[in-house]
Amino acid sequence: MLQTAQRTAKSKTKKPALPHERFLEAFRWMLLARTLEEKLVSLYRGGLITGGVYIGKGQEAVSVACGLFLQKNDIFAPLIRDQAGRAAFGEPLIDVTRTYLGSRQGPMRGRDGNIHRGHPRKNELAMISHLGAMISVTVGALMAKRFRGEKGFIGLSCIGEGGMQTGSFHEGMNIAAVEQVPLVVVATNNHYAYSTPNEREFACHDLVDRAIGYGFEGYSLDGTDLAACLDVIGSAVKRARAGRPPQLVVASVLRLSGHGEHDDASYVTDEIKREPFARDCLKVTEQTIVDLKLVDSETLAGWRRHAAAQVDEAISTAQKEAPPEGDKEDWCAISTRSLVDSLE
Repeated sequence: MLQTAQRTAKSKTKKPALPHERFLEAFRWMLLARTLEEKLVSLYRGGLITGGVYIGKGQEAVSVACGLFLQKNDIFAPLIRDQAGRAAFGEPLIDVTRTYLGSRQGPMRGRDGNIHRGHPRKNELAMISHLGAMISVTVGALMAKRFRGEKGFIGLSCIGEGGMQTGSFHEGMNIAAVEQVPLVVVATNNHYAYSTPNEREFACHDLVDRAIGYGFEGYSLDGTDLAACLDVIGSAVKRARAGRPPQLVVASVLRLSGHGEHDDASYVTDEIKREPFARDCLKVTEQTIVDLKLVDSETLAGWRRHAAAQVDEAISTAQKEAPPEGDKEDWCAISTRSLVDSLE
């Protein structure tokens, strides 16, 4: 009887099962990304950010899964809506705010557009404007690693469904499959390439159907479901690392903001806003946490306060730092500094 009572007591105190072992960790990165981007939007509307602001509202679940499973030796090529993935991969928050606010102490030294930041020496590639081209850039980085004799690495490149219709995307996918590089391509179909809807972008039934034609393995998922994102993208990363063919994952979501903060998204129909993929992944995830009693309300509130404090500190620091001065700045690119020094 005593043993039975002990077993019953233990079962009552057993923690609820997580939808995925990294579910709560991923949620916190999503929360941090949303908190940061809401603040950036506020600064932009107040005239304190030069250039555009493009946020990942509604795409954080897909994005965080892209960054969460990568290792330091892996190549990551995020795009403009991948703040959650960048953070999970290890990008310092201060680098984000320094870039948006033009600090010369940021990774781009106040010189480049805020969405083009990166840390190439830490394997986070800086996005270039021709979005489809980042597939080829990632493939090239992976081939360079192979030529150097490195082992155990993979590359993950993000793309939107609009970028999938470009010639450079097709070229990159083809060479990735021909060379059998360990690549994962995560395509987020947010149903609009700027204001162009899916039916004016492509005619195939499902973009994942293209995988077999390229020589990729393909998988699709609901991008509003964090557990599904972690499972499918995490599994794709494992397959690529194990030597399987390149992987294509297509996630379905709705962009819950304009293309950028200059865009009111008036072209998004009421009908599409009622689709299942139009759910807010952050709210869905938080509701799952509440429903499954994974943490209590006090813990959730503490996480929100901590995210807000981190964002406020990073913004406050960047706002105090000076921008570059045109007549005093050394405008030589970092990569050519040694060449210039050798000529002087």
